[in-house]
Amino acid sequence: MAQGRGGETQASLAIGLMMIALLLLNGELAKSKQFTVGDHLGWGFNVKNWPKDKTFHTGDILEFKYEKGYHNVVKVDSNGYADCKSNNAISTFDSGNDNITLARGTHYFICGIAGHCWFGNMKINVTAL
Repeated sequence: MAQGRGGETQASLAIGLMMIALLLLNGELAKSKQFTVGDHLGWGFNVKNWPKDKTFHTGDILEFKYEKGYHNVVKVDSNGYADCKSNNAISTFDSGNDNITLARGTHYFICGIAGHCWFGNMKINVTAL
């Protein structure tokens, strides 16, 4: 009978640990925030400094709102960001209402329409903690 109790104890411990993990995960997801890039102006010219004084976390959502066909959102690496080049794009979005969930790390976004990034400062970089 000692084996039965040990098995029950292990099962109870496993269930308890699973419940704690789910609560922690739920708490992390509950902390996620949605940010509209550029605030009420949306994704547009001179948005480069928009992330300043904002803190982003893993799971937060960036919402890019813009006129479809006039702008787009291109996720690039640090070189693409610095040079405003989208030829090695990680991904491209063009719906006019794009939601991007942040993973941990630094993310770089530019507008891939000619001149918008370079001359219009239409680029941002954010770091999710």
